[in-house]
Amino acid sequence: MTEKDDIMKQETKCIHAGYVPENGESRMIPIIQSTTFKYDTSEDMGKLFDLEAPGYFYTRLQNPTNDMVAAKIAALEGGTAAILTSSGQAANFYAVFNLANAGDHVIASTAIYGGTFNLFNVTMRKMGIDFTFVEPDCSAEELNAAFRPNTKCVFGETIANPALTIFDFDKFAEAAHAHGVPLIVDNTFATPINCRPFEFGTDIVTHSTTKYMDGHDATVGGCIVDSGKFDWMAHAEKFPGLCTPDESYHGITYAEKFGIEGAYITKATAQLMRDFGSIPSPMNSYLLNLGLESLAVRMQRHCENAQKVAEFLESNVKVAWVNYPGLKGNQYYERAKKYMPHGTCGVISFGVKGGRAAAEEFMKHLKLAIIATHVADAHTCVLHPASSTHRQLTDEELTAAGVGPDMIRFSCGIENADDIMDDIASALSFI
Repeated sequence: MTEKDDIMKQETKCIHAGYVPENGESRMIPIIQSTTFKYDTSEDMGKLFDLEAPGYFYTRLQNPTNDMVAAKIAALEGGTAAILTSSGQAANFYAVFNLANAGDHVIASTAIYGGTFNLFNVTMRKMGIDFTFVEPDCSAEELNAAFRPNTKCVFGETIANPALTIFDFDKFAEAAHAHGVPLIVDNTFATPINCRPFEFGTDIVTHSTTKYMDGHDATVGGCIVDSGKFDWMAHAEKFPGLCTPDESYHGITYAEKFGIEGAYITKATAQLMRDFGSIPSPMNSYLLNLGLESLAVRMQRHCENAQKVAEFLESNVKVAWVNYPGLKGNQYYERAKKYMPHGTCGVISFGVKGGRAAAEEFMKHLKLAIIATHVADAHTCVLHPASSTHRQLTDEELTAAGVGPDMIRFSCGIENADDIMDDIASALSFI
């Protein structure tokens, strides 16, 4: 992030951060659609392989287009370095695996996206990493009791998908730092327009850029941003991967060579992206940048629409319950105001009277809202988990999982709010 990026307002950063064209250069971020890059001598290229000089040699590790877009997201979050990945799942995997290896331990909130929970609880356990899941509203004492000597980080979501739980940054950041580990937060639903987790003690932020950042159902992607504030060398015994020589790069010690502002992302790039290769295509990054340019104005509209729709649902006699942090009766209303005073997101969950059968009937009669597994884009999307993503579970199992048989996840797009509410009202009239 440059000094110019730091003084710009968020709306301006969405347009200008990450790339400044020189005289006669492309006004838009250029698409460098190339796998490889030419150098005059082997010595010049060798400096890149030794991490002794900046530059590009193979897009599996880095690409100029990708780095320009990553720099824009870093500026929006107020971070010092960032890397794009091919998906949000890849971003969360890299973010944790960059710190925790076989034999290590991670603490995570239970209120996280189901795919992330499965990544941690199933796949990464197979890699020898242990996880303890804590309730997001646990006491400070309960949270501190979850730490072990081999704990390497704490993970949560700003706004949990689909529970819409608002993360208690102060509590989790204080506990993580008291135990000498960083706090990692997935900021997908809030985006840096509505919440900048670094301002509340978070050290590393991840995103599924597939959602609001892209905003148009065009590209799958992810991003990791480092705050550049966590002092790795102060806890060197916990983070040997950052604080001891990396023999695969001629003995470089990342924390010493790149400092607290660059060590974490450099290691993620030089090691994980080199070996796993979950890089987005430059064309996808270009499309993501188009979405980022309108992110600020879209988020305002998403939140305005969701507030209107949530209030409409709350007043409808055929609706059993509504969950949206912008409603004054919501259990997370005050916490949302504290961390996200200008709005949360466009996603609502609610239930209709009559249970599963009524919910399924309601879904059949929606015309504007699109039935899709996606959320957080320009189109209004809707999903009935009990009959789709969670259809293998019984009603009892659904309730235990916090996804009741009547639950409908509703993602408000940027259409006219009256049209969205008319569509809902029409569908409700059939139950």
